[in-house]
Amino acid sequence: MNVPSVLMAGGRWRFFPVPLGWSSFQALHNSCCRKKSTASKKSIPDVAFCDKTTKESGKALDKLFSSEQQASILHVLNTASNNELEAFKLLRGRKSLNLVEHRKKFGPFQNLESVMNVPLFQYKTTVQICNSILCPETEVKKKKSQENRLLKKLLKPEIERERLKAVNSIVSIVFGTRRIAWAHLDRKLAVLDWQHKECCQLVKGTYTSSVYLEEISPVISKMPKADFYVLEKTGLSLQNSTLFPILLHLHIMEAMLYALLNTTFAQCGQHQVLSMNRNAVGKHFQLMLGDSRTSGKELVKQFLLDAVLKEEPRVFFPSDKIVHYRHMFSATDQYRIEELYDSLLQAVAFYELAVFDTEP
Repeated sequence: MNVPSVLMAGGRWRFFPVPLGWSSFQALHNSCCRKKSTASKKSIPDVAFCDKTTKESGKALDKLFSSEQQASILHVLNTASNNELEAFKLLRGRKSLNLVEHRKKFGPFQNLESVMNVPLFQYKTTVQICNSILCPETEVKKKKSQENRLLKKLLKPEIERERLKAVNSIVSIVFGTRRIAWAHLDRKLAVLDWQHKECCQLVKGTYTSSVYLEEISPVISKMPKADFYVLEKTGLSLQNSTLFPILLHLHIMEAMLYALLNTTFAQCGQHQVLSMNRNAVGKHFQLMLGDSRTSGKELVKQFLLDAVLKEEPRVFFPSDKIVHYRHMFSATDQYRIEELYDSLLQAVAFYELAVFDTEP
C-alpha cells in the first residue's frame, strides 16, 4: 500500500509515494490516539489547580481579618436587606441581588470563604467589600471628596459646603450683549421674582467704566436681597479673536456685579457672589448639543405649565404671580430672550446640584 507523502523543497510542495504496510499504518494510528489521550489528560490538572487556587484564596481571605472582624462582616452580609447592602458602593446593582438570592437559596454565610461562592464575588472584590463594611467612613470620605471636586467645577470661587446647605434664597443673574435678567428663588424652588432689562448701549463705544456703572446700578437697586447672587460663567474661548469685544463686555459686567453685590466682603471676607458654569447647567437639563447649548425656552414653558397642572411641580410659581409670569413669557414669545430663560434654569440647577445634591 502506498500513501502520498509531502515534502517542501525549493519553495514548492513535492508529492511522492512511500510504501506503508498495515503494521506501520496501525502504529501511526495508535500514535495519533495516544496524542489525543495525552492532550485530554493534560486539561484535568488545570481544573484541579483552579479549584485549589480558589480554596487557597478563601483561606487567605479568612486570615486577613480577625475573628471579631469576620463576625461583623458576616453579620452585615447575612442580615442586611438589598437596599441596605446598596449603601456600600461596591455592592450596588447585581452584586447585592446575588448576595440576597444566595442567602435565600443556601442559607447564611458561615465564613468569608463561602462568600466567594456568590456570582461576581472574586477574591479582590470580596476583600474590598469586607474593608468597606468595616470602615464605612472611608466611603463617606470618598463621596465627599468627589462632591467637592464636582462643586469646584460648578462654582467659583470655592465656597463652604455648610453655607450652601443653609441657603434660603438666591438671585440668579444672566447677562448678554443686549440685556440682563434675574430670577429670585427660595429653597422650595418657588419663584419670588423674575425680570429682565434691556441694556443695549453697553457694547457700543469704548467700554467706559462710568457708563457701565450708570447702566448697572439701577438694575442692581431693583434686585431683591438674597443669601447668594449667582452669575452665569460663559464658556467662550479667548482663542477666537472675533469674540474679543463680547468677552471684554462680559468680563466687565461680571467684575461690576461682583463689586456692587459683594457688599459685606470687606467686613467678613465671605463671598456672596458666585459664578456658575454655563455648560454644567446645560448638561443638567440635557440642553447640550455637542459643545453648544440649545435654547431652554421650551423647558421653561413646561415649568410654567406644570405649575398649573401638577400638585407638586418641579418649580413653583406663586398663584398671585403665575398669571403675570405667563403673560410676560407669552409677550416675549416672538423673541429669543435667552437670558430670561437661562436665569430661571440656572437657579433651579444651583439648588439641585449644589444645595440638595439630587438629580430630578
